[in-house]
Amino acid sequence: MFYYLLKYVLLGPLLRLVFRPRIEGLEHVPESGAAIVAGNHLSFSDHFLMPAVLKRRITFLAKAEYFTGPGIKGRLTAAFFRSAGQIPVDRSGKEAGQAAIREGLSVLSKDELLGIYPEGTRSHDGRLYKGKVGVAVMALRAGVPVIPCAMIGTFEAQPPGKVVPTLHPVVIRFGKPLDFSRYAGMEHEKAILRAITDEIMYAILTLSEQEYVDQYAAVVKAEEAAAKAEKQRRFPKMPLS
Repeated sequence: MFYYLLKYVLLGPLLRLVFRPRIEGLEHVPESGAAIVAGNHLSFSDHFLMPAVLKRRITFLAKAEYFTGPGIKGRLTAAFFRSAGQIPVDRSGKEAGQAAIREGLSVLSKDELLGIYPEGTRSHDGRLYKGKVGVAVMALRAGVPVIPCAMIGTFEAQPPGKVVPTLHPVVIRFGKPLDFSRYAGMEHEKAILRAITDEIMYAILTLSEQEYVDQYAAVVKAEEAAAKAEKQRRFPKMPLS
């Protein structure tokens, strides 16, 4: 009930008023039945803008950190995400990927929409990064279509680290459903999973027109953070006299 209160009364109307998102291709999202909506991830606001424009309820796999933050802010954030029906996923450890797949399949088994960001994390620079194959595993095991989605303008409105978004034109673009039934029963073939994931990412890229980076975003973030730390170690700032 709280999900629909947020969508239609509290948050949805406000988001549509502030961002005035232009919606394209909404007819590609099925009116019933299970499906995966796979999108790029540029901003914290993506979690709320896409559900606000969809006619159906959609459940996202959200990172566990949203549910475990310290202090009052952390508790409020956790309560908000739980009330909105979002599912926490621990992204650390060997079992993290399998746990996410189990949770996703549970949503799809109820003939619901599952939202997922194949990149696995927000883009820190606005580019589109290599997708992880979990989306392909779920699509094959559940036998459901994948609807590519592009969020355009949300990075400029609320880039990582920015708490209060600024006014910026936003476009939410849905593509034609991708059918992978030709690969049924092949969810254990690594080459097949990679090919499916790359096809999904190419569809997102076509919709978003982002620059593509054939590396995982988390790896690039870690490399850039390490390079920055090394630079600070080698060239520390001198105290002002």
